[in-house]
Amino acid sequence: MKSRWLVGAVAGLCLVLAGCGGGSSTSTSTSTGTGASTAPQPRTLTVFAAASLTDTFNELGKQFETDNPGVTVRFNYAGSSDLAQQIVNGAPADVFAAASDTTMKTVTDAGVTAAPPTVFATNVLQIAALPGNPKGITSFADLARPDLTVVVCAPQVPCGAATQKIETATGVTLKPVSEEPDVKSTLGKVTTGNADAGLVYVTDVMAAGGTVQGISFPEAQQAVTNYPIAVVKNAPQPDLAQQFVAMVTGETGQKTLQAAGFGTP
Repeated sequence: MKSRWLVGAVAGLCLVLAGCGGGSSTSTSTSTGTGASTAPQPRTLTVFAAASLTDTFNELGKQFETDNPGVTVRFNYAGSSDLAQQIVNGAPADVFAAASDTTMKTVTDAGVTAAPPTVFATNVLQIAALPGNPKGITSFADLARPDLTVVVCAPQVPCGAATQKIETATGVTLKPVSEEPDVKSTLGKVTTGNADAGLVYVTDVMAAGGTVQGISFPEAQQAVTNYPIAVVKNAPQPDLAQQFVAMVTGETGQKTLQAAGFGTP
């Protein structure tokens, strides 16, 4: 009897141990499978860009997020001179895209770029008038007429510097009712009817659609604006920054920029 009891006990113990061993094996396999399917860790790429790049960079930003799961592109749009000062003063940024060589030089002279900047696009000024051009504006010189309410960019931002360069080249002095902090604000004065005309970039007129009418003038070619881009030194996301710059300067970026009216460098 004792022998039978002992055999049964041992058999039962083996079954219990076998059951525990099988459970442990299954649990390990499940854990490994779950770990393999973990989603990418969220990361944020911060891009400081000139206001005139808003529509184009928003489009490129969405494409970059699609190509890089888990990445969010956060843009800071403003006048290039303001952005340059923010970066020099330590604002956390991964990429800086300026609307002039001069404002980029502010950043490179301060030694806060990881590598020399690359010019990725060009732009020229155009007169933005009310739809239908009710004031009959046909030239840059017309903007000096006393019957016109004209707005321009402030001289410290690229679109304002370009305006001053054209004034010097033509001998025409404008008397604007306001000098705006960036090109988007200048355009807004016209689209809201607070000005008869404004000097903005041709790309801004295109982006505005039918809310304004663009009037080209030959003197604009005397103040072509370069757009340089660079990775910021000590960027929080240096690898993503390099990828974004490569996208902007590569085929995808160039096609998008040209479709928006930008020129090629």
